[in-house]
Amino acid sequence: MNKTRHTNLVTILMLALSVFAVILSACSPIPPPTATQAPEPTPVPPTPTPIQPDYWPTDGWRSSTPEEQGMDSEKLAALMDYLQNQNSFDIHSLLIIRNGYVVTDVYFPPFAEGYLHGLASATKSFTSSLIGIAIDKGYIEGVEQRVLDFFPERTVSNLDANKEAMTLEDLLTMRSGFECNNADITSRILKSPDWVQFALDLPMGAEPGARWVYCNANVHLLSAILQETTGVNALAFAQEHLFEPLSVSDAIWLSDPQGNNIGSAYLRLTPHDMARYGYLFLKEGLWDGQQVVPAAWVKAATSGGNYGYLWWLKPSGSYSACGAGGQEIWVLPDQDMVVVMTGASGGGCTGAWGERLVHNHIIPAAESTAPLPPNPNGVAALESKIQAAAATVQVQPEPVPPLPELAQQVAGISYVFDDNPFGFVSLALSYPAHGEALLEVTMMQVGTDPVDPQFEWLLGLDNVPRIAPGRFGYPTLTKGSWEKDNVFVLQIEEIGYWEWPKIRLSLTFEGDQVSLEAWANGTPAGTLTGRAAE
Repeated sequence: MNKTRHTNLVTILMLALSVFAVILSACSPIPPPTATQAPEPTPVPPTPTPIQPDYWPTDGWRSSTPEEQGMDSEKLAALMDYLQNQNSFDIHSLLIIRNGYVVTDVYFPPFAEGYLHGLASATKSFTSSLIGIAIDKGYIEGVEQRVLDFFPERTVSNLDANKEAMTLEDLLTMRSGFECNNADITSRILKSPDWVQFALDLPMGAEPGARWVYCNANVHLLSAILQETTGVNALAFAQEHLFEPLSVSDAIWLSDPQGNNIGSAYLRLTPHDMARYGYLFLKEGLWDGQQVVPAAWVKAATSGGNYGYLWWLKPSGSYSACGAGGQEIWVLPDQDMVVVMTGASGGGCTGAWGERLVHNHIIPAAESTAPLPPNPNGVAALESKIQAAAATVQVQPEPVPPLPELAQQVAGISYVFDDNPFGFVSLALSYPAHGEALLEVTMMQVGTDPVDPQFEWLLGLDNVPRIAPGRFGYPTLTKGSWEKDNVFVLQIEEIGYWEWPKIRLSLTFEGDQVSLEAWANGTPAGTLTGRAAE
């Protein structure tokens, strides 16, 4: 996966009754934090002056023993034991960087190094930075600009003095004043043909700035404002002004029907690229001599009470980008540390398991700002536990039954579908190697989405799932079997979500037709019929 990708969420919405409906439910609505009122301000200690690194991880992170960076390898090895033995949360990856060097980098199968992972609401912090960059470059005047001024051609419902007074800063701080039950609003906006209009039309429940209410609609408006002012969507703007300087070359960010990237969620990056973003903030927006994010914006975004400009703030002076399931980017200036974790544990970002890991296990391992005496036995134990955690459980292959006669007859035939809520255009089954099948799929092209709607699912026929790029390059765990002479069944699991969807497709071949029946996490999702292409 070496190409930046972007796809339109309309594609997924069109699949709402089908196999992909589970993806929508897995990624959104993002469960809101438990707090609905403005967090109480807490004292924040002065931010330490960033230590200038001896290298920049533009071309990749360098590794070090924990002791070289003042951390205890034995305590980190004990952390690995804790992660392996606990049952309270599901972690996919953990990356600890101190003084710019990787001291722990572990992945739990089927997630693996180099895979993209959904950030859920941690996406919001990226949207915040893009607003700061746009202000710095003159596309936006400042955070005091009124929101409705960016949409002069739209007629807005529920218009009153409060809505007219709402500013960019009100959106950034979750104090817009919108009447917003986040779970309900997120569910409803997904069904809207125009997400921006839906958000602008929300009724006001309070004066802007008066109280803190977590609301995804706020952040989607920020993404729309980026597109209105810069002429490109948030992903394209990020590619030029944020991702390119950091050498983030692979990203997926879903968008609404009008092409506005979803500012509140649906960004996917690798853990190493998530860490680059955290490191950028650790260095006050500076990257290898270039001020990528204005230092004043970094300070403004990470200052205040418990919530800044779409960042979660801690009394210690640390802060985090945080999303459902445990997608977290921690920046700890007093420790010169960045911690990245991904997982599938549900919940929001207040008192989550990530905070327990950081405060109870990771910070205590940082014993000194200076190097500690070498501990080769501790390092060996840590490395052994990391390798053991990342080891894939070997599934014993089963003998591949002889293919039914029909399997060869339908091989390579493209079956096409009329317009359907699934979004399928065509599919074709083939057998590239013994014990494997390949389903080539074409989905409906949506709007101006530049992504090639064609993809492949590689399927193990020996009961051993294959891991390969699938839809839009998502790593996919797939296997298949002929359950009857004319019925082929696929089991599909896309990797890298905070709640991985389990998809089942059943293809029944009759004459020149195929019937496709879909299930999502065990729930029937619908049926459609295709015919052999002429």
